[in-house]
Amino acid sequence: MDAAKLNQLKHFVEQCKSNPSILSDPSLSFFRDYLESLGAELPPSAYESGDYKSKSHVVDESDDDMQDTEDDAQPQGTAAEEDEPEIVESDIELDESGVVEPDHDPPQKMGDSSVEVTEEDRDASQEAKAQAMEAISEGNLEEAIEHLTKAILLNSTSAIMYATRASVYIKMKKPNAAIRDANAALEINPDSAKGYKSRGMAHAMLGRWEEAAKDLHVASKLDYDEEISAALKKVEPNAHKIEDHRRKYERLSKEREDRKIERGRQRRRAEAQAAYEKAKKQEQSSSSRRPGGMPGGFPGGMPGAFPGGMPGGMPGGMPGGFPGGMPGGMPGGMPGGMPGGMPGGMPGGMPGGMPGGMPGGMPGGMPGGMDYSKILNDPELMAAFQDPEVMTALQDVMKNPANLAKHQANPKVAPIIAKMMGKFAGSK
Repeated sequence: MDAAKLNQLKHFVEQCKSNPSILSDPSLSFFRDYLESLGAELPPSAYESGDYKSKSHVVDESDDDMQDTEDDAQPQGTAAEEDEPEIVESDIELDESGVVEPDHDPPQKMGDSSVEVTEEDRDASQEAKAQAMEAISEGNLEEAIEHLTKAILLNSTSAIMYATRASVYIKMKKPNAAIRDANAALEINPDSAKGYKSRGMAHAMLGRWEEAAKDLHVASKLDYDEEISAALKKVEPNAHKIEDHRRKYERLSKEREDRKIERGRQRRRAEAQAAYEKAKKQEQSSSSRRPGGMPGGFPGGMPGAFPGGMPGGMPGGMPGGFPGGMPGGMPGGMPGGMPGGMPGGMPGGMPGGMPGGMPGGMPGGMPGGMDYSKILNDPELMAAFQDPEVMTALQDVMKNPANLAKHQANPKVAPIIAKMMGKFAGSK
């Protein structure tokens, strides 16, 4: 290749590394395609506007993977679409005529309930009250307040004195002062109709329609008069509107919360279903990629057990059993079998024995194709193989079959040897 052209190519590649946007030139689309065919992943700047999304994001993904991505993204999109705006309460149209600005005067003087009231004090208190009533009739409300304050200080146990002064504060449009006196009256006498009436009217002046309606209803039950009735006709419509409004938005809020809970329940159910479907698809995909045979087991199965035995024997012997196999085996079998048999075992022994023995394991297999599962699946034999005494006796017999006679009297060993011989005999 021409050295000059090679240097130009190197220079071009260096420029592409430092500024990948060079590759966005439409005339270089063939070069981009070539790089991608080699497996290269190019940055977004290497593509024309809009082309990156349509082309550079085309990657090798299986249909299952693409579906998994869509499934994962779906719950988030659904949750976003299901978001609801906050409930905005509408204004209530109320009749607020008669509502005044709250009074913020210092609290008026109150009597001392701990002071003992004498008869003279009561008489003087009544005289001050009479003067107050006269001042009220003349429209001198400030003077009336002064006389009633004097009456309260003389007899602080009189609920009617506080309630009367409260009614004067109502006339003076001082609802907070009226409420303080009405509360004092109701503390002394919880059944003071005038106390409830004054407090209810004071609440109405402050626009507290529900509190006003409540107090005026109590006052009406205790001592009905036309003034209470007139106040209720104005207060009740506003109180009902507020109550209906509150119930409406409590209902809307509860419905909104119920929908939110239901959406969350449905979303969790959908996510659980999606996770289940994803796991199921992955399992099916994994199963379809495995070679023939028994997945997770012995490919091709184990027809007919181990034809021809197990080549190479069972290295290391049976687990917990014959370490190193059965060295020396039983050459030539047991001549004449086991004379007299084994007590409770196999009378007559096994004529011919086990030719070839089991040297170094079990090469050549057992005659007729021994099914080892008969031994391995026998709980009694497997338990006996864990007993050192039994294993010592078995190894002694394996080394020299003539030693069988000395173990026939052992009640622990003899039945195990007999059982093994029976299984060997049954395999022929």
